[in-house]
Amino acid sequence: MSMGQWARDLGMGVRFAFAGGREGWVRALLTAVGVGLGVALLLLTTAVPNMLTARHDRENARTDIAYSFADRKKSDATLLVADVDTDFRGKDVRGRALEPEGAKAPLPPGVEEFPAVGEMVVSPALKKLLESDDARLLRERLPERIVGTIAESGLIGSHELAFFRGGEGLAPHIDGSRVARIERFGDTSPTETRTDPVLILMVVVVFVVLLMPVAVFIAAAVRFGGERRDRRLAALRLVGSDSRMTRRVAAGEALAGSVLGLVFGAVFFMVGREIAGSVEVFDVSVFPSYLNPSPLLAVLVGLAVPAAAVLVTMFAMRGVVIEPLGVVRTAKPTRRRLWWRLLLPLGGLAMLWPMIGQGRDGGTFNEYLVIGGVLLLLIGVTTLLPWIVEAVVARLGSGGVAWQLAVRRLQLSSGTAARMVNGVAVAVAGAIALQMLFAGVQSDYTEDTGYDLYRAQMQVSMSRGAQLGPAVEKFRDTEGVRQVHAYAEGYLGERRRDPDMGAEMTVGDCASLREVAKLPSCRDGDAFYVSNAAEDENTRTLVKQPGRTVYLDPSYEGGLRRQEIAWTVPKDLKPAGTRLDQMARERGGFLLTPKALPASAAPALRGQVYLSFDGPAADVVERVRNTAAAVDPLSTPMTWSSTRTSDRYETIRTGLFVGAVAVLALIGASLLVSQLEQLRDRKKLLSSLVAFGTRRRTLSLSVLWQTAIPIALGLLLSTVVGLTLGAVLLKMTDTPIVVDWTSVLSMTGVGAGVVLAVTLLSLPPLLRLMRPDGLRTE
Repeated sequence: MSMGQWARDLGMGVRFAFAGGREGWVRALLTAVGVGLGVALLLLTTAVPNMLTARHDRENARTDIAYSFADRKKSDATLLVADVDTDFRGKDVRGRALEPEGAKAPLPPGVEEFPAVGEMVVSPALKKLLESDDARLLRERLPERIVGTIAESGLIGSHELAFFRGGEGLAPHIDGSRVARIERFGDTSPTETRTDPVLILMVVVVFVVLLMPVAVFIAAAVRFGGERRDRRLAALRLVGSDSRMTRRVAAGEALAGSVLGLVFGAVFFMVGREIAGSVEVFDVSVFPSYLNPSPLLAVLVGLAVPAAAVLVTMFAMRGVVIEPLGVVRTAKPTRRRLWWRLLLPLGGLAMLWPMIGQGRDGGTFNEYLVIGGVLLLLIGVTTLLPWIVEAVVARLGSGGVAWQLAVRRLQLSSGTAARMVNGVAVAVAGAIALQMLFAGVQSDYTEDTGYDLYRAQMQVSMSRGAQLGPAVEKFRDTEGVRQVHAYAEGYLGERRRDPDMGAEMTVGDCASLREVAKLPSCRDGDAFYVSNAAEDENTRTLVKQPGRTVYLDPSYEGGLRRQEIAWTVPKDLKPAGTRLDQMARERGGFLLTPKALPASAAPALRGQVYLSFDGPAADVVERVRNTAAAVDPLSTPMTWSSTRTSDRYETIRTGLFVGAVAVLALIGASLLVSQLEQLRDRKKLLSSLVAFGTRRRTLSLSVLWQTAIPIALGLLLSTVVGLTLGAVLLKMTDTPIVVDWTSVLSMTGVGAGVVLAVTLLSLPPLLRLMRPDGLRTE
């Protein structure tokens, strides 16, 4: 067969699609919409690497406090920057105080000029929030006058909350971590992070699981209107074409719909790109300019989709006999064979098997085997489901009229019903496997903070030199605060520079000191020592040398010059016993009451305030943050939690949730298009039933049963495959197999909910089709 003949036959199919009257272009339009939705999501997916790169580059370009302790000298081109981040009701607010030291001080990206003291430049999202009625507590914390907005170049997302405000008197607070002197913005020494094989495995599986349903839907979309198309092809056989030519013509029709689908997909992508810039999902937002697909990947999508349309159509018609007088599909079809359908999931398991038990210590997982194995397992869902649906519906017994109509329809076209729910089944199977994997390895990326949340729910770290006493009174007067314990903390060494021996120093009133140590008796002016605390080997040595001079806040080589304040070890120290403090650690070293501390030593200590609340913490936390900002603008309030999760693990899990939302949206839209196509194809049959007196309620219920039976079987199969894949992935990571049944049920419930929603949305068109005048023809 020459390529010219192929081209002519495909071209004839294209002409039939667009010049075949209303029937042809409606089918082409439905195919294009279905394919277009899938193409749009594929294009969005190919844009994800560029999006992540753009966010990373923006973050690097605005990096200021690089956590470097280099002692940079003041000049006409230096800028003092202070980290004044805050939170508001669970959302991060990035904040910086800026104090230029000369005319050549660098401007941060997105800012045209420095705000003066009492002024601030904010992101559009923060400006909108501050102008809302719900932001009263945040406005108290950020009272500065807004004089401008941060441009896109200074933000990593359209919904990011950020501000720059004018600062003054920042130089004494330079520590390289919260306040720094810089000459430029941008990270000049990006840190290299160790690659975690398990995290890489999770990323690969996430991408495969999210993209597989898209491919399934595209494959199903190119087969819209298959039965009517086959009847049209019978006419071609009548005028002399052979069976191979008719299949190529059918492939040409599918090719026309897929190419039109590429156009629709590009339009949908551009619309989705703009929508993505206006929404925030799981606290992640982007700018439309981030979503630029890789040209190579976009070309690959443009070539793969039409090629897949032709191949899927040729494969689908291998068992359809098209004769001049009709299509031998209306006869009872041969039973589907099971053996080759089992080979796919078994092959997937065989590809994953060599990596069982590898864990983190066996090097990286073979990405090709992982992708191939997961793909074969998920493709196995699409091949097994038609066989299961056919086998089950063939054995369904009698029932009501609606049940009989549904069962008979499924018996005649079980393949169409299976194709409709294939994508849902694949998505649910992948989601169950990922939920098992995430739940199984979560403990590896989540650690117990050890914080005693009964004794304190929040901590405020004060800046150096901040007055601790007045601040404590302000915190105690804050509405909702039950108890406040405050400490002035520092570190001492036996030398001014690079000490080899050191100990902690904690200053607080007797009630606060009893929270961190067991005191024999206490009154203001007493001094204590704890020599048997864990990880404290030097206190007992220093205590034996009363009168020895040690130094608070010693300096270290390569770091900023510290206070280096001399302090003499007292003679009348009292022993104290260890006790776990609010952070669940044993505090050692020297414990002093305020009167026992020389006034000269106070500047070397930093205040720490621990607070507990009376009731629900929501607004109390915001009021405490407001108090902290009022008493010390450079303070750092921290809300405690019982666990802490790895940022990279959290990022991957958030990416999964964002992708799952997009895939579910595609599933719903594609299912709706598929359902409408099937209803349109059965218009005359529905009209005939109504004309013979069948009640509309009965027909509506039959449509529901036609959807419910395949989806129930699909969800059952997806649960089995999902649990199998999840178990294999857990064994690969050398993690015990534990099934989170709550997540499994929730995933299956979401899949069933999507199908139910689509069915309900298709009822209005169904009612319009159920009219006797639908029998009219021309």
